[in-house]
Amino acid sequence: MAISFNTIPVDLRVPGAYVEIDNSRALRGLVGMPRKVLLIGPRLDSGTVPAGTPVQVLTERAAQGYFGRGSILHLMFRAFKAGNDYTEVWGIGLDDDDAAQAASGSIAVSGPATAGGTIALMIDGARVRVGVAAGDAPAAIATAIAAAINAQTDLPLSAAVNGVDDAQVDLTARNAGETGNHIDVRHSYHTGEALPAGVGLAVTALSGGTANPDVADAVAAMGDEWWTDVVIPWTDAANLAALEAEAARRFEGMDMRDMFIWAGASGTHADLTTLGNSRNSPHLSILGAGASPSGPWAWAAALAAVASYHLQIDPARPLQTLVLDGLLPPAVEERFDLTERNLLLHDGVATHKVDAGGRVLVERAVTTYEVDAGGIEDASYLDVTTLATVAYLRYSLRARITQKFPRHKLASNGTAYGAGQAIVTPDVIRAELVALFKDWEDAGLVEGFDQFKRDLIVERNANDPNRVDAVIPPDVVNQLRIFAGKIEFRL
Repeated sequence: MAISFNTIPVDLRVPGAYVEIDNSRALRGLVGMPRKVLLIGPRLDSGTVPAGTPVQVLTERAAQGYFGRGSILHLMFRAFKAGNDYTEVWGIGLDDDDAAQAASGSIAVSGPATAGGTIALMIDGARVRVGVAAGDAPAAIATAIAAAINAQTDLPLSAAVNGVDDAQVDLTARNAGETGNHIDVRHSYHTGEALPAGVGLAVTALSGGTANPDVADAVAAMGDEWWTDVVIPWTDAANLAALEAEAARRFEGMDMRDMFIWAGASGTHADLTTLGNSRNSPHLSILGAGASPSGPWAWAAALAAVASYHLQIDPARPLQTLVLDGLLPPAVEERFDLTERNLLLHDGVATHKVDAGGRVLVERAVTTYEVDAGGIEDASYLDVTTLATVAYLRYSLRARITQKFPRHKLASNGTAYGAGQAIVTPDVIRAELVALFKDWEDAGLVEGFDQFKRDLIVERNANDPNRVDAVIPPDVVNQLRIFAGKIEFRL
């Protein structure tokens, strides 16, 4: 019997017992597919890590130092770490664009206070409380508000009392660009909160932020590393298009480094519908935040946190009902109803629900892919889980072939070779693929064994004798999304 050795020569004459170790048959079952998450966002000059430099982030405190306390990227890491402290996560900070303008807004105070109390401000989902004494004039209250805001250095904005009108607090986003337009400022969000008697606050929403950083700088910094999940705070067309193109390139058969993009968006139902219909990528999911006090960057990071964690456990299991820790839902009267959420899901926007305790839950995580190249409605890449499942099937398929047949010779079916030879035939590969399907089936990733065997094609390439071609047709398992019943009662 001729046995293929990897390291022991055939013409060895020196006496001894020589035994090599071969790990090609050591592993059984399916391999795990690691996830590596990358958060991209605006940094501040106070950050210690230069712009465009990837850095692994272990804690939120580390993100504060790396990217600047109160930067959008720091706040993205806060939201991510609240939901997932286990998955490997990195960050790339970008400087504000040289042409960017910072968003600004204001809080106009009226008074005086006729009774003491507490102003309960909410800025980007964070509570800012200001004590007020009976008789305090508007200027004194405005001064106290500005001081309280600036004392919380994690906030994405700074405050100053207006020099012309001492009863007004001017607000300015720390990061220039469009992200500042989405910093939510309000008061008395929680039940039972109210302004002190005699005090009025008129909030002018932040606006005027223009020009986001160019994400192409981050794409260049990504290099050849495999990032399975990329989280961004922007939804402008230029940056989304650049990342979608990069994800599509990595998805191709000559690259195979599947990359999924997570984003969040605030605004009205019409705003979200317009945004969703402007994209058509199977590699992008945009979670609708509506009128939430929490910034859209936090929604993107929170969804990516739970998705990257749970999809690594089981890529085919739906994400619905998972809690998005740290997010505040829109006020009851501003939440989207079933009809509105159903429309969003048809327009490429992922949706959320709110439980009885006020927690934000994933309802359905869809991609923005709606139509094929011909403009025909296409649901093949509707759900994030479909992309995650096929990405894992490809990864485990590659692992099975390269681990089982790392240095094998290729022969045609029916060749009479010794059992110890490192030779493989199309039929041997076919049998291995059938066995792999059974492993997929046991893991609950696929169904339809008979169909798979019937449609599986494995053949030697007619033009290249060193190549085997295969058509691998797994029926990907689906998810229980909807139960529809009809009760026909009897009297």
